[in-house]
Order: sequence, then C-alpha cells, then structure tokens
Amino acid sequence: MSIYLISCGGTGGHLSPGIALAEALASRGHTAVLLISHKRVDARLVEKYPHLRFERIPGSPFTLKPAGLFGFIVSQSRGFFFSMRLVRALKPAGIVGFGGFTTAALIVAGKLCGVPVALHEANRVPGRAIRLLGRLARRVYLPPGVTLPGVRSSAVRHVGLPVRKEISRQPQEVARLRLGLEPNQKVLAIFGGSQGATVLNEWARRESLLLAADGVQLYCVTGLGKGAAELMVLKSQGGVPVKAVFVPFCDQVADLLSASDLVVARAGAGSIAELIRCGTPSVVVPYPHAADNHQQANAAYFAQEGGGVVVEQSDLLALSREVRGLIFDDARLGALRGNLKNMDRADPLDLILSDLEALAPSATAGRATEPTAA
Repeated sequence: MSIYLISCGGTGGHLSPGIALAEALASRGHTAVLLISHKRVDARLVEKYPHLRFERIPGSPFTLKPAGLFGFIVSQSRGFFFSMRLVRALKPAGIVGFGGFTTAALIVAGKLCGVPVALHEANRVPGRAIRLLGRLARRVYLPPGVTLPGVRSSAVRHVGLPVRKEISRQPQEVARLRLGLEPNQKVLAIFGGSQGATVLNEWARRESLLLAADGVQLYCVTGLGKGAAELMVLKSQGGVPVKAVFVPFCDQVADLLSASDLVVARAGAGSIAELIRCGTPSVVVPYPHAADNHQQANAAYFAQEGGGVVVEQSDLLALSREVRGLIFDDARLGALRGNLKNMDRADPLDLILSDLEALAPSATAGRATEPTAA
C-alpha cells in the first residue's frame, strides 16, 4: 500500500490527531511516518505508541524577537532540507500537516516534489501556518462553518478533529479505580491541555480544601515542568478522607475524562474534541493569549452548541461559582452530556481517509527504506 507523511509536532493538540490519523491509515494497510518536534511533550506522548514511526524534524516557533527570529530561520531551513531528503527517499503518496512550526518545511518540500498535500485546521480561527500554506494544498480540512480566504472552495472539506481510538467513554467506577480515586465520591478534573495551565493549577490548589470539604475529589494535570506528582488526603465536612491529586502528565485521558463528573479545561480544539468524545461536561476557560484569540472562538462555538460553560480567566470567582453550582446539579450535567452526545455523531476519520486515498496518485506509491522509529 502507500506511505503517508504526517507533520504534527509541537503540542498535544497537533500530535494527538496525527497519531489518530496514523493509526487509522495503518488499519487500511498504509504506513505513516509522523514528524514531531524535539519538545518534551512530544517525547512523553509518543512513548505510548512504539508501533508507530516517528521522526524529529528541526524547527522552532516563530517570533519577532531578533535572537528568536534568527533561530527560527536557521531551524526552519534545516527542517526544509531534512524534509526534502525524507520526501525524496520515501516517495510518499500524500502529506498531511496539522499546523504549528513543524508543518511549513514539510509542506513546501512536498509541494516542490509534486506530492499531494493536505492541511488540517481544528481551531475556529485558522493558525498562521495553515493561512500561509493553504494555497499550496490540494485539500484543506476545516471545522464546520469556517472558511479560509485565498483557498478555493473545491479544496475545502468541513470536518472535525480526529481523536485517538483509545479516547472513548469508560465505565466511571472502573476509570476512577484505575486513577487511584474513590469510586463513590464526586471528581473534578483540571485539564489545562498537554502543557498544563499555571493559572488553573493555582486555582485548583486554592480550591482544594473547599472542594474536599464538599466531598469532591480533585485530579489536576499540571503540565510537564510545573511540579512533581503529589497526592494530598484531605477531609470532608463529615471527616471522610478526600483525595486531591496533582500530576505533571496524564496518558490515561480516557480514564480521566470518564472518571470526572466535571472538567475545568482550556478551550484548545484537541481538549474540546476529547471532551465531546467522552461525553464529559466541562467549564472551559479560554487561554487569553492564544494566537489570534482562537481559544475564545472555540469556546464560544462549544457553548453555542450546548457542550459546556465558558468562564473567562479574568473572573476566577465566577469559575468557583460555576464549578460548585454545576458539579452537584445532576439535571444540568445530564443535559450537557446529551448535547455532547449529539455533537459526536460523525467520525472525521472516515471522510479524511477516503479523501486522502482519492488524492493519492496510486494505491501503491513507491517505497524506499523506511526510517527507524525515534
């Protein structure tokens, strides 16, 4: 069958859908090589997938600061020559880019070598890489209702974000036991994305005693480099032990979301897609400094569809009120779960896989020696 190159490094929001696509391609007999960054979050996440092939591509985020800009130009140049060698060696049937700083070099190399190129944008405000590279792509996958100026309408397909196959609803009691939590106490999760959210971590620590007093367990994913794992055993008003757990990374996302009655999360497209897939009610707090304020747009659409509640980072008192009001309101939680189920009707992988195969020049693109997994 065919080889596909997938550029998806830099954040969990790019890497997770890349992994989902790679596994789906493998299920159809294809081979996928995933290009990732040198960041710690990439190295940590790929540990779970020894059956997939990863290559680390040179690259760094764009910045206008002189020293950073010079480093960006140098690293992107190295990434381009790396990509050209890889494309010429593997002769892939197609290339897919999920945005971010690892995408540009591979997409340009693919275009120059005549390989069909596709781009996927999950956010409701397309990122810089997708905006700049859209004209080079044979196909651009965008969220429903989103357009991209300069890209012909015939190249656009409206589709959601691919979610890894292991992200699915688990029995709540089983999920809680796997995480070391008590099965009969409420659970609030703090899930600030693959790199954590310092503001939400600090909010969780301030609220931990009050949550425990109400009998609510806390499970906070702080992000790599933001403190060691910690387990606190607090007391409810009735003197019952209640756990508060802080971990730097969680590779049991399905268990975490399934165990939780409520999640406080950022509004990245990946986090929202996983909340939808697991049907977990949430309060989303958009990161106010996200590029082009895209998390605000994601959150507004999510709330409009009835998937969750939005609270601004500038009003953490409102966050406390919403969490306490919602986590014990079974009727509202049930309504949110119903809306999330309605939002999860279509699997984007079905469309994307068929589309990529149709774009490929043949079902048996030429192969060369495949790289060793990183």
